[in-house]
Amino acid sequence: MATQVQQPKKLGVGVTILGILAIIILMVTPLFLVQDSEFGGSDGAGSEAIESIAPEYNSEWITNLWEPPGGETESLLFALQAVAGGILIGYFFGYMRGRRDTRLPAAKESGDYR
Repeated sequence: MATQVQQPKKLGVGVTILGILAIIILMVTPLFLVQDSEFGGSDGAGSEAIESIAPEYNSEWITNLWEPPGGETESLLFALQAVAGGILIGYFFGYMRGRRDTRLPAAKESGDYR
C-alpha cells in the first residue's frame, strides 16, 4: 500500500526578504549600540593575553615556511581558500541531493518511501 508523500512547504518571497533584513539588522546593530569600541581580530587579543600572563614566553619556536610578499597576496590566498571550501561544500550538498532525487522515483514506485 503506497502512502501519500507530502512535499515540504516552500517559503514565500516575503519570508525570505524578512529573514535577510533580520540578518542585516543583527549584523549592523552592534556597530551603533557599542560606541568607542574596536572590533579587532583575535590574533592581537591572544598575543596580548599571553604577554600579560607569561611575559617571558618566547613565540619564536615556530615560524612560517613561506611568508607572502604583501597583504594583498595574503588576502588572495584567504579568498582562494574560502572559494575552495565553498566549492567542496556545494559539491557535497549537490551530490547528496542528486542521490536522493535518483532514489526517490524508484522508492515511490515500490511503495518503500520513508
